[in-house]
Parts: sequence; C-alpha cells; structure tokens
Amino acid sequence: MTKHAPEESRATSVDCSEGARRWTLVAAIIGSGMAFVDGTIVNVALPAIQRAMNATTADAQWVMESYALLLSALLLVGGVLGDRFGRRRVFAIGAVVFTLASLACAAAPGITALIVARGAQGLGAALLVPGSLALITSAYPKERRGRAIGTWSAFSGVTAALGPVLGGFLVEHFSWHWAFLINLPLGIALVLICLWRVPESHGAEAGHIDMRGAMLATIGLAGVVYALIEAPLLGWQAAPVYVAAIIGVIALAAFAFVEQRASSPMLPLAHFRDRNFAGANLLTFLLYASLGGSMFFVPLNLIQVQGYGATGAGASLLPFIVIMFALSRVAGRLVDVVGARLPLVVGPTVAAVGFALYALPGVGGSYWSTFFPASVVLGLGMSITIAPLTTTVMNALDPSLAGTASGVNNAVSRVAGLIAIAVFGVVLTHGFDVALRASLAAMHLPRDAVEAIMAQRAKLAGIELPPGAEAARRVVDEAFVAGFRQVMILSSVLAVLAAAAAALMIRDKAKP
Repeated sequence: MTKHAPEESRATSVDCSEGARRWTLVAAIIGSGMAFVDGTIVNVALPAIQRAMNATTADAQWVMESYALLLSALLLVGGVLGDRFGRRRVFAIGAVVFTLASLACAAAPGITALIVARGAQGLGAALLVPGSLALITSAYPKERRGRAIGTWSAFSGVTAALGPVLGGFLVEHFSWHWAFLINLPLGIALVLICLWRVPESHGAEAGHIDMRGAMLATIGLAGVVYALIEAPLLGWQAAPVYVAAIIGVIALAAFAFVEQRASSPMLPLAHFRDRNFAGANLLTFLLYASLGGSMFFVPLNLIQVQGYGATGAGASLLPFIVIMFALSRVAGRLVDVVGARLPLVVGPTVAAVGFALYALPGVGGSYWSTFFPASVVLGLGMSITIAPLTTTVMNALDPSLAGTASGVNNAVSRVAGLIAIAVFGVVLTHGFDVALRASLAAMHLPRDAVEAIMAQRAKLAGIELPPGAEAARRVVDEAFVAGFRQVMILSSVLAVLAAAAAALMIRDKAKP
C-alpha cells in the first residue's frame, strides 16, 4: 500500500468550515445510531412481538435476520454508491428509505409483513452505515480523524446501548409499534441536517456497481441462514433445509469467483493483502459474531425466564452504556499513544470474560450478583476495542477508499451477527431440547401434557403450558438457561480467538 505524507492526507479531506465538520459528525452519529439502535431496540421488543403475533422463535429470528441480511449483503454496494454518486446524497437517501420502512414496520399487520418491512429497513441502513464513517473521513484531516472517530464510536455505542432501555420503556408502557415509530423524528431531523450543513464528497476511485456480486451475496447468505434457522424445527434432512444450504454454498462460492475477476468488485479481495486491514476484519468477524449472536438471546432470557419487565431488561445494559460513554473517546486516542495492537488484544480478552460471566446465572437471583458484573466487564472490553479497531480499518487503506473500507468492515460485522444468530439458535435449541426432554421425563407428567409442551418447543422459553402442567415452568426455564450457557461459552471462545487474531496479525505502523 502506498504511503502518503501528511500534506497529501489533508488534501483528501473536504475543504469545509469547523461548523460543517461538527454537523457532519452529528449527522454521522444520528445515522449510524439509528441503524445500530434498530439492531438492539428490536431485541427487547421481540418477546412482545412474538406474543402479539403468536410467532415462533424462528419467526423472531427472521425479524432480526431479514434486517441483517439486506444490511450485510448491500453494505459494500452502499459504500461504493457513496464514493461514486456522492456520500451526502446516498446517505440522505438511506435516511429516507430507513424512515419510511420504520413506519411500515410499525404498521405491519402480521409477522410476514413485519419481516418484509424489516428487510426494507436493512436496505436503508446499508446506505447509512458506510456513509457515516466515510463522511467523517472526508471532513476531517487524518491527524484529527482518530479523535473524531472516537467521538463517533462513543455516541454511536451509547445510542446502540440506549436502544434496549428506550425500547423496553416504549414496549412496556405503550406498545411494540413505538419501537419503530421512534425513528420517524430522528430520520426527518437527519435529512434536514444533511441538506443544510453536510458537505458533499466523492471517492476518487469509485468504479461500476457490482450488482452480480450483490445478488450472489444476498442469495448465498439467505440460503445458509434459512437452513440454519429452519433446521432445528424441520430437521436437517428436510428438503427445504438442505436445498437452501446447497444453493447458499454454491452462491457464496460463485460470489468469491466473481469478485476475483470483476473490474470493480464490491468486495475488493486485493485490499486484504494489507496485514492490518485483514487482521482487523478477522477480529471484527469473530468479536461481532460473539456479540451479535449472544445479545440476541439476552433479552429473551431476562424477560421470559428471569421475569424482568421490558424496561428492566433494557436497563440491565445501563452499565454497558455508562462505560462506553466514559471510555470510548479515551480509547479513540489509544492508537496515537500505544498503537492499535495492544488495545485490540486486551479489549477482546476482557470481553471474553464478560461473556463467560453471562453463562454463570441460573434462574432467579439478584441482578447485582448475576447480570450486572457481566454487563460491566463486557462494556469495558468493547470500549477498549471499538475505537482503535475502527481507526485501524479506516487508516489501513487510502482515504479515497473510505467508503469501501467502511463498507467492508461494517459488512463483516453484520455478516458475523447474521450468521451467529442463526448458528447460536441451533446451539441454544439443541441444548434446550436435550435438557427439556430429560427434565420432563423425570417429572412423570401425563403424556398429553408432555406432548403439548414439546409441540411448542420452537417457542423455547415462550412455551405456554397446558392446564395442570404449571409445575413444568421451572423445567422450561432451566432448559433455556442450559442452552443459553452454551451460547455464552461459545461467545467467550470467539472473543478469545479475536484477541489472538489481533496479536498475530495487527502491526503498529511507525509514525512519520
């Protein structure tokens, strides 16, 4: 990779006023915050949605996965679109699409309509997320970029963590529809800020739009995710499951083949020759798989098993919020002080301890001795990691490729969460089924009661017990905890592997 002198780096930023830079940072925080919040706020709303629409856990997974699927598959296209047609323009279009899709989610009459509307939200988010960092990179010169990204990381992380608290309050005191309606005023404000104060910028090397790659990525990810989500209920031998898996694998293989030969690929594989870029994205995949996959099931545990209200379940992450807010800006300057490698080894290692702590609680117990320590340690680990990781990714490539770099890294994180939710669902469902069958056999319940319970096993902890079988509630809850512990242990292992990836691949570059 060609190195640039500081003067050349500054020349790649847009010539704009300090006021415009500040408003650009505000717009980036709101835009990415909307997309991040929607990934967390819906987690707390899912039990209410599942109950209101009589949905299975697989349906609940699809509410999350349809959003993540379109976002993951099209993030790379979103980054290139911004580089080519204007980052502010594409960012504003993404805000409009996301806001309208949020309204469609709130008005959805059934689970299928909600899943489709969530996919449309994912499309809007695919234009918002890469644009947020690209706008910052184009507005701030390189020597000030780390602090700006640290500020973005702090506030984006806080908004993402505030999502469950706000969502829980809205769900508990109003209805689940308000978890989506909250995006309307934010979206309108974001569009006005973009048109008013955000400067336009382009990427110097934006190429053709790789629609073949986007289609293959979408089909491939959809096939694999469908197989993983539906297999626990339909069985691995079911025709829809293995056909979807085969189609998914073939499409992903074709995607890799096409990207190697495309003149303007959406996933430029040549960029991964940069050791820091490759290492940072591998770390991203492992750490965000553990985070996205495990955090999908935490609200289900808190609400359906531990008996928390939706607000209480969201508030359980308040320690995470406070720590992220307090430390993210400081962590953004760690790269300048100690380099990237040390915080990218320490951060995931601390996060691994946090995931392991989530595996300890059983059914019941005080929040302060069960989930509070886990939230604190996980927040500390992620705070140490996020800003240095983002800065490493954005500084690894030429600033003219800011949209592409941001798109690749965000796509990696989203694909990680997308696959992890499906894989972790298989792990949790298997652990739940094994524990539930063994415990029900030991209870000697009437056969029809056992059959009624097992017929609903796709709802996991959301099972509605038949009359006379109320004593089985404890058994159902403990079975869920058994599967949940396996998920958290797996998350901890992935976080340790993320730290190992940083230790082996990230190298601190000498200061000019």
